Amino acid sequence: MSSLVVKNSVVPGTPPVTEAVIVNDGWFPNIDPVQLRAEHRIRDSVTPERLRGAIIRAIVTVGNQLATWQASKMTAGYVSLTAVPAPQIDGTSRFMLLYARAIGAYVKAELVERYRDTDTTTAGQRDVEDLEPSIGEMRRDAIHAIRDILGRGRVDIELI
Repeated sequence: MSSLVVKNSVVPGTPPVTEAVIVNDGWFPNIDPVQLRAEHRIRDSVTPERLRGAIIRAIVTVGNQLATWQASKMTAGYVSLTAVPAPQIDGTSRFMLLYARAIGAYVKAELVERYRDTDTTTAGQRDVEDLEPSIGEMRRDAIHAIRDILGRGRVDIELI
């Protein structure tokens, strides 16, 4: 009995596929697709073009939700998100970490939702029904990160 095991998708002698950094609006940080892919376990089966589109849509979504907050910080004289005073965690601004989390969570949610072959675990194929809670959890994580940036609580309660 014989078998063939492919350990990576790079053909020997060919350079690895590079993914260009996505340049943001100049106030929010640029997004590195390679880093985002690694941090959020996005498979190589997601093409660079699909990932790039998902990142751009996430940047727009998060930017829309933070537009008023961003304007207030710009009015206060802060030239970028990195300039806004915030506690540092492992040498990185808390706001930068939360922004990256929001972008990554929205990207992963979209990819899992639109491309069902993008699994959320290394366990293999999962039923579509099993993915639904994961999509909701990723969107929740993005919303929590944005609410943390805005300094808002995470629970909305409405009396009826």
